Amino acid sequence: MQKFGLFHEQWQPKVIAEMNDYQFKVVNLQGDFIWHDHKDTDETFIVIEGDLRIDFRNGAVHVRAGEMFVVPKGVEHKPYAQNEVKLLLIEPRGVLNTGMWAASGQRSRMSGSERLSSSNDVV
Repeated sequence: MQKFGLFHEQWQPKVIAEMNDYQFKVVNLQGDFIWHDHKDTDETFIVIEGDLRIDFRNGAVHVRAGEMFVVPKGVEHKPYAQNEVKLLLIEPRGVLNTGMWAASGQRSRMSGSERLSSSNDVV
């Protein structure tokens, strides 16, 4: 995907397309994230490049390039990538990103995701 060449920051999803009430977001990940959940929606991870581990309180799953995993709504999880991972997230519009480092070293909630293209762009 050429969209990944347009940004380099990590843990900050970029909207590349919308369909109905869903947003398609690309994001670079590396390192550890925080434990969190999404009370009202599932979260879909599609790994484009790399190896993503998603930790749960009772285990973990590995999602590799070309694979998809859906975290059910309300399930606490923590993404982790030893090396950089490029992935596509599919979420309902309005789901806030929790992936920006605060001065304390903890990731804090952002107001939303930056858009890389028009709302109906096809990648």
